[in-house]
Amino acid sequence: LAAADGAEVGTWVAPHTSKLSSRKLWIAFGLPAAGTVVVDEGAVDALVNGGRSLLAVGVSAVRGRFDAWDGVEIEDPSGRLIAKGIVGIGSSELHDAAGKHSSETGGAVVHRDDLVVLI
Repeated sequence: LAAADGAEVGTWVAPHTSKLSSRKLWIAFGLPAAGTVVVDEGAVDALVNGGRSLLAVGVSAVRGRFDAWDGVEIEDPSGRLIAKGIVGIGSSELHDAAGKHSSETGGAVVHRDDLVVLI
């Protein structure tokens, strides 16, 4: 009844202003993860706050076996899922490239166009 009298009661939820493309929704929720890439805090910051691609220098561990163009989960050092993406290189190559600069590895592990941040 208070609302009918004009009182402000209840919860107001603001609409989300940005929408994910169908492809990004598929990456986030439809693409199965074949493995996990664990990243350091610098990479977490670059992905979450900078909108950057994941580079090998930020990779600290690789779990599972996957090929290039498979889906992967990306975790922070504490094991929290922070993103999902399509990886550009397989797990065996990534084991060798982890921690190295892109000048040595040839590019992004997960390009930002193939990455969805979940936090």
